[in-house]
Amino acid sequence: MVGNATFRHTNTALLSVSSVEAPRIVSSVDFDRRLASTLQRLKFPPRLLERVAGITHRRWWAAGTSFDDAAIEAGAKALAEAGVEASEVGLLINTSVTRRNLEPSVAVKIHHGLGLPSSAMNFDLANACLGFVNGLTLAANMIDSGQIKYAVIVNAEDAEATQEATIARLQRPETTREDFNREFATLTLGSGAAAAVLGPADGHPGAHRLVGGVMRAGTEHHELCVGGIDGMNTDTKGLLDGGLQLVVDAWHEAQPEWDWATMDRYVTHQVSNAYTQAIIDAIDLDPAKVPITFPHWGNVGPASLPMTLAAESQSLEAGDRVLCMGVGSGLNTAMIEIVW
Repeated sequence: MVGNATFRHTNTALLSVSSVEAPRIVSSVDFDRRLASTLQRLKFPPRLLERVAGITHRRWWAAGTSFDDAAIEAGAKALAEAGVEASEVGLLINTSVTRRNLEPSVAVKIHHGLGLPSSAMNFDLANACLGFVNGLTLAANMIDSGQIKYAVIVNAEDAEATQEATIARLQRPETTREDFNREFATLTLGSGAAAAVLGPADGHPGAHRLVGGVMRAGTEHHELCVGGIDGMNTDTKGLLDGGLQLVVDAWHEAQPEWDWATMDRYVTHQVSNAYTQAIIDAIDLDPAKVPITFPHWGNVGPASLPMTLAAESQSLEAGDRVLCMGVGSGLNTAMIEIVW
């Protein structure tokens, strides 16, 4: 199977990327304690989340804090770090999976909260955990074309309500091993927020240039992970196998043109030990160049990659080549090169 969609950017730079950590630390030990009777009855080993996923804790927002408030905070932080005034922004894309209502868009509250002008387009872009990466690409295309000058991409996720509903279901005496395995991935989620500001590279010498990348779809796997407000049903093995094959196919097909074998950093979507190690092994990455954040943040959905990139930005040097690699349920994958 072939079919990489290759794209290149001509005049777009990443001016800033920032993150906001949710303040409440929720340990996997606490989840084990709340599920103790179920785990014992189903004969699962202790410290299951840590053993299987490598996640010791994740974070939830403080009481009274909404995920879109966190997105506003992340966006304001990114604008300040970029030195861009709200009045200059021509586009806001919200890529959050989390939402309270079907309409209006989450973006409208964030647009208002950031004080963006009425001339700034704003909308939601949803593509599971790949949404933020897709948002970067779409915004970069609009900057390259001259349609806009600056764009803000935001994401904020809130795992608390979904995990509480899942734990309540798994505590039921009729829960089977199949039920637990199907909902296990929900327990690996976390809350957090991230934002990035993009602008014209020719107006910001020294900024981090978006070079381009590839995308690839494997939508025959669209039923492997299906989530809603109350929970998420996942074929964990099928998702790992399908996602891994999709990444490997995209990687090998892209190599003749992109030469990504010797990047300085590989910033991946953060899922678990098994997923990360499988990617490292399959395409022969140097583990020292693959930063890991899921043990203490969990899987923060689309925010996990930009949150990890924001953390890594402190150690990156001018000229470093960074490959951002994401996979979203459905399945879709994207790889984007940034020169720091």
